[in-house]
Amino acid sequence: MRVNERYSALPAGADRGVHIINIRAIDDLGYLQAEGTLLNSLTVDPDANCKYGLYFRDGQRKVDYILVYNYKRTTSHNILSRVLHVDPSPGSQSLKQEPLPGKDGPLDTGDMDHHEDDKRSRREEYESNLLEAGLELERDEDTKIHGVGFVKIHAPWNVLCREAEFLKLKMPTKKMYQINQSRGLLKKINSVLQKITEPIQPRVADSRSQNSKKLSFAFSREKQHLFDLTDKDSFFDSKTRSTIVYEILKRTTCSKASMGQGEGRKKDTALLNKRRKCGQYGINSLLAHGVYSAAYPLHDGDFEGEDVELNDRKVLCEEWATYGAFYKYQPIHLIRKYFGEKIGLYFAWLGVYTQMLIPASIVGIIVFLYGCLTVDENIPSMEMCDQHNNITMCPLCDRTCSYWKLSSACATARASHFFDNPATVFFSVFMALWAAMFMEHWKRKQMRLNYIWDLTGFEEEEAHPRAEYEAKVLEKSLRKDSRHKEKPGRLPEETANNWRKRMDKEKLTWKDRLPAYLTNFVSILFMIGLTFAIVFGVIIYRISTAAALAISSSPSGRSNVRVTVTATAVIINLVVIIILDELYGSIARWLTQIEVPKTDKSFEERLIFKAFLLKFVNAYTPIFYVAFFKGRFVGRPGDYVYIFHSFRMEECAPGGCLMELCIQLSIIMLGKQLIQNNLFEIGIPKMKKFFRYLKQQRPTVHDESTKKKQRYEVDYNLEPFAGLTPEYMEMIIQFGFVTLFVASFPLAPLFALLNNIIEIRLDAKKFVTELRRPVAVRAKDIGIWYNILRGIGKLAVIINAFVISFTSDFIPRLVYRYMYSTNGTMHGFVNHTLSYFNVSDFQPGTAPNDPMDLGYEVQICRYKDYREPPWSENKYEISKDFWAVLAARLAFVIVFQNLVMFMSDFVDWIIPDIPKDISQQIHKEKVLLVELFMKEEQGKQQMLETIKEKENLQSDNCNNHSPPFPKTQRGSTTSRHSYHVAV
Repeated sequence: MRVNERYSALPAGADRGVHIINIRAIDDLGYLQAEGTLLNSLTVDPDANCKYGLYFRDGQRKVDYILVYNYKRTTSHNILSRVLHVDPSPGSQSLKQEPLPGKDGPLDTGDMDHHEDDKRSRREEYESNLLEAGLELERDEDTKIHGVGFVKIHAPWNVLCREAEFLKLKMPTKKMYQINQSRGLLKKINSVLQKITEPIQPRVADSRSQNSKKLSFAFSREKQHLFDLTDKDSFFDSKTRSTIVYEILKRTTCSKASMGQGEGRKKDTALLNKRRKCGQYGINSLLAHGVYSAAYPLHDGDFEGEDVELNDRKVLCEEWATYGAFYKYQPIHLIRKYFGEKIGLYFAWLGVYTQMLIPASIVGIIVFLYGCLTVDENIPSMEMCDQHNNITMCPLCDRTCSYWKLSSACATARASHFFDNPATVFFSVFMALWAAMFMEHWKRKQMRLNYIWDLTGFEEEEAHPRAEYEAKVLEKSLRKDSRHKEKPGRLPEETANNWRKRMDKEKLTWKDRLPAYLTNFVSILFMIGLTFAIVFGVIIYRISTAAALAISSSPSGRSNVRVTVTATAVIINLVVIIILDELYGSIARWLTQIEVPKTDKSFEERLIFKAFLLKFVNAYTPIFYVAFFKGRFVGRPGDYVYIFHSFRMEECAPGGCLMELCIQLSIIMLGKQLIQNNLFEIGIPKMKKFFRYLKQQRPTVHDESTKKKQRYEVDYNLEPFAGLTPEYMEMIIQFGFVTLFVASFPLAPLFALLNNIIEIRLDAKKFVTELRRPVAVRAKDIGIWYNILRGIGKLAVIINAFVISFTSDFIPRLVYRYMYSTNGTMHGFVNHTLSYFNVSDFQPGTAPNDPMDLGYEVQICRYKDYREPPWSENKYEISKDFWAVLAARLAFVIVFQNLVMFMSDFVDWIIPDIPKDISQQIHKEKVLLVELFMKEEQGKQQMLETIKEKENLQSDNCNNHSPPFPKTQRGSTTSRHSYHVAV
């Protein structure tokens, strides 16, 4: 590294690392950029002072943020390290363009790519604007990653205070107050619970509830005396510091704003073109255009090794991000302290959801065990399994299928009772109330966290426009300019300031977005149609495969055809769902991008809505088909419904469609959780990290190979944080599996609980060890996800009502018991649900090829439906029993839906959203704040009165002892106030 002559003139052998040396920062082309002062910038062992990249080279200033850029080295561009630093002395921020000392002139840039040169100049401009904003920068290109440079950013104390006041960050004051504690019996119960839960509490600070709390108030530089500033280094933690720096990076402009009036259209056009590349705001636009390749805050340090200093990251890794801590509570407050409120709320919500799954799992296991224990007492399944009950069933397919005995479906009938029993209805009601309780419990937990995290009264301010939105607005403005230029009488010039004012007023209307809206509408309809088409294709596969296997298999093997076809079809559905999930996620992002939302929040909400809609349809369409459509449009013997005039519509199994629905739901749910949620989350990030590591390798000399990587180099190799949308999405889809079709699969909450126990630790390990540290974002709730959860909860009531009514045999059994049974039991129920068919009424070419397969000639066969017998006047028409059962089913849907929704709303109404103790504490905080400011005002008033009394006392002394007042030039006497200026 070349420095000025003062450093070169140091005596030989002098310890140059301890001198304060005036150097000049060097830009990418080798020119001097800004004068500055650097302490210990060229020490012999810089790693010891900068603590492996967590601090600047002086070892004092902490790195709050990192900007990463790619560059191309040339033969003349052989600079080991570059430093960009602000000298606090006046006039030091003037920018210069001078050749390096020792150089005959500027570097030869003829071989440099023009695009790279443009990026370099925009980086110079942006970084100089960051300097003007008060940030301190240090550049490092002497890294083990080839072609990658790093800019370290530090926010000094005055910048932190200024931005904390602008952002209205609540910070703890010196005032402490006692938190109201429970008394009497509640206090004893809480004490017992604390002792019981002691082993499952994480070993971190503040894991227990505190008896006192510091009063928090929005930071103000004028009221710094109110805050606890005994340790300024820790007053703003690393999460807050990075948030403040990120806010500055977002709003710092990328293009120069010094172009004034009197400059021609040519310079204004150049400014407009540069704005088009950069955008109005900085870092988001620069990242989008590749000027910088990454921007992220640093992790606190290493998390592995015995000699590593204890830091929050290491504590989180040991107490949270490990599978051995699966039985412990999460250290939510430490998660919030390290990652911010938004990520803290996600893990808090996931923890509440997982805890609430415990009672649901217990009840689901009880319902399943009830079905297992009562299967031998179930009269309908006993009748189906009775070998003496000689019921001959009609063929399941044309020609190749033969008649069969109802008793051959004994195993299916017994298995279906595990899930289709009276306890299932109770479980459906319970899960509807459980969903309402879960939502209320989360709202109360959320309010408690808002109080503890000082988020009460927090309101999100309008965010900066996205870079893509600004580019679209700029393009619209340029189109208007080009149209106006063609009109006569237009002024030849427009200043940059006038252009900016016009740009602020410009915005995108619905007319500008109309093509994007039409594209969204058509694309979403097409993808929903594609999902339906794939499900229809799987149906064709099932029908054709069943027919082919029935022809080729032996009579003894035909009983396994249905199981084989069902299992393979469900696996095909699972694979298609996983593939389409990834595809639909990318398409939803593209559709949202062409809409050009203005803010990041609007972009995220629109993306969530599209992705959820597509993934919901993709995941649940096969299940909806089995639950509500399969076996409904089959027809009857002699008049079946055919697809493509060749294949009969498939029927439900003899035990009903509920068993098949259970199989479909369990395989898709477990397969998605195992493959997509776990294996993909583990495997894909590790593969990306490995390929990134291989890509960044370069031949290294011995000194470089032994040098330890800096913290920012290690973090650069981690996977970028892609947001919480994928994490929430998989849990919301799982919540749908747990609630929507729980009537058919009571064990769904249990499998969800087991998955979430692993999911929490998997996500924790990913956030702590696999991802770059995300920017902390303040948030007081989980946003649009809460509304989606409420919608799924309401939809679950309706779907479960229809599943119980139309998919299970619960309603037909009730109708038979109370309307048709002679003794009030279920004896004769199976015979009542089967209709008669005369085999002579088969259409030509559809009768079985081997009518004597059972050993006797069949004249009458049975099939499951409510139709008139062949000896009736209206043979094979819908019977009155069908309409009676249908009326009962519809009545049950109406009663069940309204009753359960009323109970859910009652639970919602009776449980307050804000816990009583939190409401009292919030009120207490407001009163204490008023008292604090009243005391401060009284103190100021007393001080003013004291000063005034002193002034009056000194004035009286002057009247008694001072000489006569001097005369002015005009002969008048000067006033006392002007005479005693010091007082």
